[in-house]
Amino acid sequence: MTDKLVYVLNGPNLNLLGLREPEIYGTQTLDDIAGMLEDRALELGIEIDMRQSNHEGHLVDWLHEAQAQGAHAVLLNAAAYTHTSIALFDAIKAITTPVFEVHLSDPHTRESFRHLSYVGMAAKETFQGHGAQSYVLALEAAAKL
Repeated sequence: MTDKLVYVLNGPNLNLLGLREPEIYGTQTLDDIAGMLEDRALELGIEIDMRQSNHEGHLVDWLHEAQAQGAHAVLLNAAAYTHTSIALFDAIKAITTPVFEVHLSDPHTRESFRHLSYVGMAAKETFQGHGAQSYVLALEAAAKL
């Protein structure tokens, strides 16, 4: 086990990756992304704890848990909650664990309601528009902390 634990938290509808709008989100499943991250984490000497929930409160609880467990960082793809959740904004601001915002697509090239990111307002850095590679880039940034 490593002393660097990174939580990878995924929000609503990401359990449908690979099926849901592949022209936007690609054909990789969340399990595919988890495997890719596990491989890179092993190279970086990091342990990841990857989770997904369609419920906002679970994401808030997991952010608190990351802090309590002494996690090195959190990668958060809050999906649609990115644009609506002041609760996630407050949770990120309430913890000292660095949070990196992750998106498969680039929200700024999509519908105007996706241009506002409450998560991004509180996150240390944002990685978006690189498909599944956005997660890897965020993990690499977290490893450098």
